[in-house]
Amino acid sequence: MEFSIEALERRLNDFDAGTRRAALEELAAREKVTGATPASRAVNLHCHTFFSFNGYGYSPSYFAWRAKREGLYVAGIVDFDVLDAVDEFLEACALLDLRGCAGLETRVFVPPFATREINSPGEPGVSYHMGVGFVSGTVRDTALLSRLKTLAQDRTRGIAQRVNPYLEPANVDFDRDVLPLTPKGNATERHLCAAYDIRARAVFPDEDARTAFWAEKLRSGPAAIRAVLDDPPSLQALIRSKTMKAGGVGYVSASGPDFPALDDVNAFTLANGAIPTFAWLDGTTTGELAIDELFDVMVAGGAAAVNIIPDRSWNIKDPAVKALKLDKLYEFVALAAGRGLPIVVGTEMNAYGNRFVDDFNAPELQPLIPVFLAGALIMYAHTRLQAHAGMGYLSEWARNTFPNATSKNAFYRRVGERLGPSCAIPESLGPLTGLEEMEQALGLK
Repeated sequence: MEFSIEALERRLNDFDAGTRRAALEELAAREKVTGATPASRAVNLHCHTFFSFNGYGYSPSYFAWRAKREGLYVAGIVDFDVLDAVDEFLEACALLDLRGCAGLETRVFVPPFATREINSPGEPGVSYHMGVGFVSGTVRDTALLSRLKTLAQDRTRGIAQRVNPYLEPANVDFDRDVLPLTPKGNATERHLCAAYDIRARAVFPDEDARTAFWAEKLRSGPAAIRAVLDDPPSLQALIRSKTMKAGGVGYVSASGPDFPALDDVNAFTLANGAIPTFAWLDGTTTGELAIDELFDVMVAGGAAAVNIIPDRSWNIKDPAVKALKLDKLYEFVALAAGRGLPIVVGTEMNAYGNRFVDDFNAPELQPLIPVFLAGALIMYAHTRLQAHAGMGYLSEWARNTFPNATSKNAFYRRVGERLGPSCAIPESLGPLTGLEEMEQALGLK
């Protein structure tokens, strides 16, 4: 049976891995994917997949396919608390001749900021934190990876236990109604909201009855509920904000034991050849206002790169808020560059409505494009060299070869630019290879 292009693209998001791989191979063969360098300089290195939550249900294969079709220069995925997408995504990138990298995101506890919000609103001391540049989902220290997922699932189950009595009779069974919404059981708050939406539709098939139910439970007027009743992403976002965040019945202020330690996550990341990456919100929280102190803590803990979601700082309607956040964005980029930290950017896509890629043509982003592109190329080059012979950005080879961050960043950026996805790295190159020989072999001279 021959499928249309549209049908094959839909199959890319099937929960069955074999179905996804067959569809991708067929699409690549039909479309005759080539290794031409993209004309665009746009990148997205922070896209969540359906192994945690993607607002559009994108699998790692689908994201790679669309990134190739839309001409992204570098693409990258990151999922909460799991590395389930890493191998599939990097294999898809290789098949499609796409520069790519893969990572993990979690929330960690940062003791020096125990009384200050960092980048997780309403949770003092808690910080979203990343590891970028994993080359496989098969890792050392599976105990920590298992703990990350267990902690996250326990938090989500706890929310369900608190919200269920409040949303009676539209309560859900976590194992029956929530876990099947994600391929490998990594259910998030957003999956839980989808389950409540689905359950309410079954319990209240009549729209007026369902409107009245949500108006009462979400403390909103009937007109506001009707406006989102048949718009699942908007309704589910309202369910989350009213029941699971501060002020909602499902919210409980988190404490240190609810999250892994910053040092433990960084040690895990380093042990698996990836780069501990400090995630930044928008510069307006009490923790981020103490930006130099925060940088010192994160770098001392091992962070060697930073992550930004630029859309949060420039795509804002209120002119005063936009001006403030843009100033903070430019300040943060300058501080990161001054410390020699590569910058990873993306658009998350963990909610419906997130852009597939930020608007790199926006005047607000134009001054930052060179540094954003450099960071993406460094992460891609790290991924290739780490996979080849453990010669990534934080490897012993890199430590012994480069006297400072400036020279190291320049090398990995040039490798990322020069080394196309279909270009093989000579087998002779390894940890004993000198810099000059490396540069000659990779065409940098």
